[in-house]
Amino acid sequence: MAQAPKIFASLADPTRLRIVALLRAMELSVGEIAQVLGQSQPRVSRHVKILIDAGLAERRKEGSWVFVSLGERARMEPLFQLLDRWTELDGDNAWVAADAARLAAVRADRAAAAERYFASHAEQWDALRSLHVAESEVEAAIARALGEAPLGKLIDIGTGTGRMIELFGTQAEHALGIDRSPEMLRLARVKLAQAGLEAAELRQGDMYALPLPSASADTVIIHQVLHYAQTPAAAVAEAARLLTPGGRLLIADFAPHEREELRARDAHARLGFADEAVLSYLEAAGLEGEVVEHLGGGELTVTIWLGTQPAERIREVA
Repeated sequence: MAQAPKIFASLADPTRLRIVALLRAMELSVGEIAQVLGQSQPRVSRHVKILIDAGLAERRKEGSWVFVSLGERARMEPLFQLLDRWTELDGDNAWVAADAARLAAVRADRAAAAERYFASHAEQWDALRSLHVAESEVEAAIARALGEAPLGKLIDIGTGTGRMIELFGTQAEHALGIDRSPEMLRLARVKLAQAGLEAAELRQGDMYALPLPSASADTVIIHQVLHYAQTPAAAVAEAARLLTPGGRLLIADFAPHEREELRARDAHARLGFADEAVLSYLEAAGLEGEVVEHLGGGELTVTIWLGTQPAERIREVA
């Protein structure tokens, strides 16, 4: 009860109540909140700080943008039950429909920006895709590798446009995508919103120092990311750190190749990986590794590897 007075005080201002309602619909940048409310960013920032101090919102910097999301679920759910009940008794406030319309405009702006980005990079991405088997076949192979077992808490490292979460997020208890690029995260937000997965979480982070505690994931995916790593063994070890007992790390990447132009054109640090190399990374990270599948059919072969965190070893370390 100690926090209750601060919570109700923070909601006494109609603007802050509107912000909470907006964040219930989707995570927003401070600039986007200002756009919907028709207020200045400094004023919105002050309101957001009060909500954060009350535990009703969380602030996260992503490049030059600052994103705001709701506070922890356990605190927010009873609050929304109360607000929903009051709405049933008293009806919607006049600002609800207007804010919803302006929020739709924010979604449209995001989608337009995403389309411009995709259009400007389409030729580059198409050139790479033409070198290997169809993405649909790779995605089907990943689904086979993950099988029917529950995904639990899913983390996609180097999420890019959020495709892995789009495919598997509905099978997970909770889905989180991490990427170093703020631009890619903004694209992912658009794609996941269009797929009805706005509840999925996205964070900026480095694959060598993930902003998450150990043993916080049941399933981790590194899809077409490892070839960008200067020290792939360190990236695999950091991903393995996240796994709970029995958790799984799935890696999909290229087998060894000699397409040197990918270094300069696409910033590939590694020209694919031999099975022995990836299995050694997994073993060094304390995982039991296996080669799941090789997918030929183009100049580049895509391989899927799987590492499992042994429950016995975790207990011994503990």
